[in-house]
Amino acid sequence: MSAAGSRAIAWFRRDLRLHDHPALTAALAATDEVLPLFVFDDVLLRGRFASANRAWFLLGSLAGLRGDLRARDGDLWLRRGRPAEAVSALASEVGAEAVYASGDAGPYARQRDEEVATVLAARGIRFQVLPGTLIAEPGSILSAAGRPYSVFTPFRRAWDVMPCRAVLQAPERVRVPVAAPDPGSVPSLADLGFAGPTASPDLLPEPGEAAARSRLDRWASTGLSRYAERRNLMALDGTSRLGQDLHLGLVSPTEVLERCDQVLERRDALGDGPRVYASELCWRDFYAHVLWHWPHAARGSFRPVYDAVPWREDSEAFAAWTDGRTGYPVVDAAMRQLRAAGWMPNRARMIVASFLAKDLLIDWRLGEAHFMAHLVDGDLASNNGGWQWAASTGTDAQPYFRIFNPVAQGERFDPDGDYVRRWVPELARVPAPYAHAPWTMPPEAQRQAGCIIGQDYPPPIVDHAAARERALFAYRSIRPASS
Repeated sequence: MSAAGSRAIAWFRRDLRLHDHPALTAALAATDEVLPLFVFDDVLLRGRFASANRAWFLLGSLAGLRGDLRARDGDLWLRRGRPAEAVSALASEVGAEAVYASGDAGPYARQRDEEVATVLAARGIRFQVLPGTLIAEPGSILSAAGRPYSVFTPFRRAWDVMPCRAVLQAPERVRVPVAAPDPGSVPSLADLGFAGPTASPDLLPEPGEAAARSRLDRWASTGLSRYAERRNLMALDGTSRLGQDLHLGLVSPTEVLERCDQVLERRDALGDGPRVYASELCWRDFYAHVLWHWPHAARGSFRPVYDAVPWREDSEAFAAWTDGRTGYPVVDAAMRQLRAAGWMPNRARMIVASFLAKDLLIDWRLGEAHFMAHLVDGDLASNNGGWQWAASTGTDAQPYFRIFNPVAQGERFDPDGDYVRRWVPELARVPAPYAHAPWTMPPEAQRQAGCIIGQDYPPPIVDHAAARERALFAYRSIRPASS
């Protein structure tokens, strides 16, 4: 029951939706009037993981959120600056008694929220953080001894049996003060300091909650049941493409999990897709929990001993990797897709990450930063966790000898070479048997395919077998210290 005349701020961050929004629901229930707020934080927008693609998607999603709020008699207040100052200033200006927000697990987010809570408390304003960005909140899944899990499998067992909160409906109306300060306008990408997205806008997903919910509906009805069998086939559209929607909270992860359960309950559900996809949602939670409990992993190895890996400094090899000129078709296709579309499937991410960290023996943090610069779904915890998994610096028990063979990976997960041909046009006429090792084509076959190795397409920049031995030696060289 709301108090007459009372006001609150609903501070949107990575939860740019109206459906299943616990913080917004609580604010509307507790107070008479609510001002929805978003703050452009330059620490995030222009920091070490700045991304024009994500900024473009963010602006479109904010425009959609404002439209959805206005359709419910509300609006979206937009401010730019240090969150502690921007949030407290608006709260004081409108006489808000509380600020409601969804939790965020990243190290900077925790520091930011502690600062905001301190400033608000000094002004007598309550700061309440509720669930909304994860399925399981950090600290809610612990071992019998009360310790956080650093290994995925036991975390998953506990995650599977945890009670899950009910999915909330979107509000029918958002009551805002009649006399309120100017809400501000949605800035342009140039206003935020970006010339434009690095990816082609035609290949970026449509922003906003409505588009995200359409993607979720389509995924649940046509793709989810076949996810297990199709997710690694890179030429197929076998993944959900909900990564950017989960990252900005255009859809609730709890609702996505509920849709998995609904598909499982259908009698016509095919295969193990919903269970496998639920595991991916669990991985998302797991990596967020890892950063919550071990924040040092955001900038270094989860297992600090691996900070001693003798990484190579090779700017030419790194540039070949970023540009898709390594001579390994599946690696080059994935890196070119990243540039063009701001996205690549998870199997491709694992392949190119392994290639950089193991074949080239280049510091995984350079790859992490490159991904974050281009991925429209770039998420601090998930990206960091994925890179540390590939680089064998993360939470795996005995992983350093896991080194992907790029040829074998391509032949297994792109057997006809269709993925390679789409993104590497130089190889468009290369026969399938040579698609992932074109340097093995006889000279006559190269001429017929219009692809002369060393002229039209580069030879491999590294011999995989030799590079594998080099990586094993480098990792073994620090093993005594780790034991």
